[in-house]
Order: sequence, then structure tokens, then C-alpha cells
Amino acid sequence: MNFKPLAAVAGAILLAACGQSATPTVSSDAGMAPVNLVWPSYDRPEENGVITEKDVPITMSDGTILRADVMRPDQDGAFPVLVELTPYNKNGSVAQSYDYLQKRGYVQVIVDVRGTGSSQGTWDSTGPSEQRDGYEVVEWAAAQSWSDGKVGMIGPSYMGFTQIQTASQKPPHLKAIFPIVPMGDSYRDIVFPGGQINIAFIPLWLGLVTGTGLIPPSYALDGDPQSLVLAFTTMLQHVSGVGSFQASTVLNSLAGGDNVYDGPYWKTRSPLEQDDDIDIPVFVVGGSYDLFQRGEPMHYERLRHRVTTKLLIGPWTHIAASSGGPLAGEGVALPRDGVPDYNHIALQWFDQYLKGMDVGADKLPPVTYWNHGRERFETQADWPLRSLAPSRHYLHAGGLLDTTPPAADEAGDLYVQHPVSGICTQSSAQWTAGAGDALPCTRDDRLNEAGELLFTTAPLEQEFSFQGPILANLWLATTASDAVVSVRVTDVAPDGTSKELSAGWMAASFRALDPAKSRYVRGELIQPWHPFTKDSVLPVPSGEPVEVAVEIFPTNASIQPGHSLRVAIGPSDFPHAVPPAPQLANTLGGVVTLLHDAGHPSYVTLPTLGNDCALPGCAPHPVPDMVRH
Repeated sequence: MNFKPLAAVAGAILLAACGQSATPTVSSDAGMAPVNLVWPSYDRPEENGVITEKDVPITMSDGTILRADVMRPDQDGAFPVLVELTPYNKNGSVAQSYDYLQKRGYVQVIVDVRGTGSSQGTWDSTGPSEQRDGYEVVEWAAAQSWSDGKVGMIGPSYMGFTQIQTASQKPPHLKAIFPIVPMGDSYRDIVFPGGQINIAFIPLWLGLVTGTGLIPPSYALDGDPQSLVLAFTTMLQHVSGVGSFQASTVLNSLAGGDNVYDGPYWKTRSPLEQDDDIDIPVFVVGGSYDLFQRGEPMHYERLRHRVTTKLLIGPWTHIAASSGGPLAGEGVALPRDGVPDYNHIALQWFDQYLKGMDVGADKLPPVTYWNHGRERFETQADWPLRSLAPSRHYLHAGGLLDTTPPAADEAGDLYVQHPVSGICTQSSAQWTAGAGDALPCTRDDRLNEAGELLFTTAPLEQEFSFQGPILANLWLATTASDAVVSVRVTDVAPDGTSKELSAGWMAASFRALDPAKSRYVRGELIQPWHPFTKDSVLPVPSGEPVEVAVEIFPTNASIQPGHSLRVAIGPSDFPHAVPPAPQLANTLGGVVTLLHDAGHPSYVTLPTLGNDCALPGCAPHPVPDMVRH
């Protein structure tokens, strides 16, 4: 592959940050037209009012009737259509109505997926039947009298990853998608972090879908006895699904059943597995504290070489990222730093790819990512930057973190295994989708750090930047028969505030590593890939050291002069990651020794950028191309 010099990218970012009017460009890796690194201003006036049709029936090939609300221009003619597939009941507040786009010549169709809202059937969360429905809904929308035959998809969260699953089936009339906070790998991103159960979000999410699915359909109240019977039948189908899917999934997982292992069930529900089948433009939006923090940049990386792909990541939790709204305590909302809000970006995207207008959507900045430390949005030509040159930073006795390998006689540190550490951390906000933002301690980890092992650099003399996934390679020994470890990377300000940048979690019994699926840069592992299958489970002999590679989710940070970098290590991340019953029994009460001597060096590998070399003992390194295996 051919890459432009890093200097060109850095110069473009500087121009953007300083508000210059110049529009630098770079060539994309896929050999497409040059792209801009400065966001343009794009808008056009309203051109119509909106007519709404409620509960429009759409019959699937197996006879199941889905219900849709159709919002269309109040003018004669045919228009492009934006489809949104929701499990949260289209009559509720979660479904997104994009009236800004509707008033500019777009039809929006919001559909309750099967087994939810007003639609018939039994819900099984993006299973094969629901995925097939996406294809059929798109083709139905293309065939309506108010449609010009060109269809796009839009929406956040569940409505984001249904776009990827639908696009992978290649419906002929689907031309572009705009997935906001889409999941990537269902097992690793959200359900079983590090081989544990995400009880902070999954039960709440299942409860939300269940609760909204038990609200009587609006057509039950229209006075027609036949509609009342149809509504009653639909409700019975929804109720039957609660026991067969929602309740059974949670109980199986808590008990340590087959659901706790990765396999075909979870891969079927992992949109990242379907990226290679997409052949239309994709605009991915995410958050650095989002539920799907791991998967969003991975979608971009999987897609960018084959189709026009853009990535926008803000400093948001899931709720904030769904709308581009402010993050509590940060006040970060779009538009900001020259980046438009979602409405204006989506209008430019769909005007180009659905209306056929040459408005430069293909030349938008490839990547726009919030930088923690500089506290601003920055554009760049790719993710991660090609200057990636990972550097190891070792854990030492006395809580020191630096680039010097440990001496032979360094004693280890101890923690007691228990499942309720992590309550007052950024994790509490992130994995409750943002609801935990109300806790002030989620913006300063110091309260929780009082019970963790801390390793901190001396205050830095110059800015230290890194972007991408992080590895924590730890040597652990436990008095029990399994061990769980939580690793947080934080930015420590001169006043002691410890701002969590990212984190990772791992059960030692799941430590088996697949090198072929892991990511290496210049020979350094930075993103381990663990199979998490029943066959991959390894014994954890009591008292014997085991090496555990912990994946820490990607971030983009620049530690400022006077600040320090910290690695905090503890026994758990409650309520985000809780061991299933058998794992809990194997770990509870165990005394874990974190080793960091010459024979068992524990370290983090940071995705360091360029010649940044602020940590003590760091030597300048070259700027090679990134290598992926």
C-alpha cells in the first residue's frame, strides 16, 4: 500500500485546529478520489411538510406481519427512503424520527422488528429470521408509490447494527447506510467482556425490549374487533418470547451454561462478521466511552479498503453518542471544532448517495476522533495512523511505571479476588449506557483506586500520544483455581484527578491466545484475540504463575506535560463484568499475586505514535507502516 507522509496529515490537522480556510487533501488507501481533512459546511433549506401513516403492515415471506410508521413529504412525487429497524417500539421515545431529513425530501420508515412493538412474531435479537426481514423491508420500501427506488438506512445502537446485517445481504435497492454506535462482536464488545457477564447493561436492555414489546399496539384501540383480536394474538407471541429467549439467555449465562462460550450463536449476531459482504458506502459513528467502543473502529478498518467509509468518534457514552449530545461533565456536543451535527452530516451523505447530488460526501474526512488530553476533535487520513510504533511500559515495585525492564529481585503485589470492585469508575457510566454519569466519581477513579494496585509514571515533561488498542501483558498467580483481572489506563492530572481513558478485563482460564487473529505491529502484540470457547479453557494451577494477555479497548489520547500515565489493576469491574456462577466459585477469596520480576515481566504495550518519547527511558523509534496479521 502507498501512504502519504505523516507530515501531510499533521499539517492538515493543524490547519483544521487553527480554523484555516485551506482544504488539504490526501489520497485514500482504496484508490478512490482524494479526501479532505477539513470538514465542509453543508445545508439546504426545508422543502416540504410531513405526512405520517401509522402501523402500515409489511408482510414477510413467512407470513409474519411487521408494522411500520411512514413519515413522507406532503407533496406528490417519489422520494428516497430511509429505513430504521427498531426493537424498542416505534411508538416510544427510543425510536429516532429524523424530521430534519424528512423536511428535505426523504421518506422515513420506522419498523418494529419481529416480536416487538406492533409487529407479529417472536423476538430473538438479530437472529436469522430478523436479518432476512431487513432485506425484505428494504425491497418493500423501494417498491412503494412514494419511493423513487433508492433506499438508505439510519439509526443508533440496535438500529445501527441492523443496517450492517441488512447491507451484507446486498438488497439491490439499498445504496448507503449511516450506522450510529453499531455493535461489532457481540461476545467481546458487550455480552461477555473477558469471559464474564455484562450485568450492568444486558439485563436492563433485555428488560427495555421486553417492556416496550408488552405495550398494546396502537391499532388495538381503533374500535375494530378484528384489530383487537390481532393485537391480542401479537401480544401473546411477545409474551411467549420472554421465556424462550430473554429469560433463558440470562439464566443460562448466570449458571455458566453454553452461552458463556463464543461460537455460532454469537457470531451470527456479530455484525463485524458481515462487513466483508458490504458493497455500499458506510458512515460509522461511535463513542470512546460507548458500549461498542471496541467494535466501531474495527468496522471502519474492515470496510475502508473496499468501500467509501467514514468514522466519527466522540467522547461519549452510548446515550450521548446516539444523538451527538453532551457528555455529562464534559459538555461535548456537535457542532464543535468544525465538525457538523449528525443532521447535517447525514444530509450530505444521503444527498450524495441517494439523491445523486455531487456534494462531496465521498471526500469527507476519513476519520474524525476525539483526542483525550488535547480535548478536541481531530481529523486524520486513517485509523490508526501509520506512524504507529508500539512501546512497552513495565510495572515495578513501589508503583512505578516506566520503559525499563524489571530487575530480578522485584517482589510482586497482592490483591484479594472479589466481584464488586469498579463501582465508582468511568466504567459505571460507560456500561450503563451513560445512566451512571450522575455519579461524580465516574469522572475520577481515585475512590475505586484505593482498593487497586497502581503503577504511575513520573510527571511527563512533554506530550505523549497514543491511539488504538492497548495490551496489558500480566503474570498472575492465585491461591484459587482461577483469577479475574481488571486493568484501567488513566490520565492523572497534577491535582491527582485520575481520568479513565480505557480498560480491559480477563479471566485467566480464558487466556488461550490465537496469534493468527491477534494484531501485531512491528512484532509487538497490541490486540490479543482469545477464542473464548469451551475447548480453549485452560487450567489455572494454584500458586503457579500464568501469563495473561488482556485486551484494553481502543482509545485516542495525548497525555499532557505535567500529567502522568497510570495503570490500575484490580479484581473486578462491577457491575459491568461479573463471573458466571462456576467462575465465581473458582475465584472468590483467592489471593492473587501480580508478578513483575525479570522472569515474569508485566507490562502494557501502548500504540505509541511517531517519535513521541516522553516517558523516562524511552528512545526515539522509526515510523514504520502498520503491520496487521
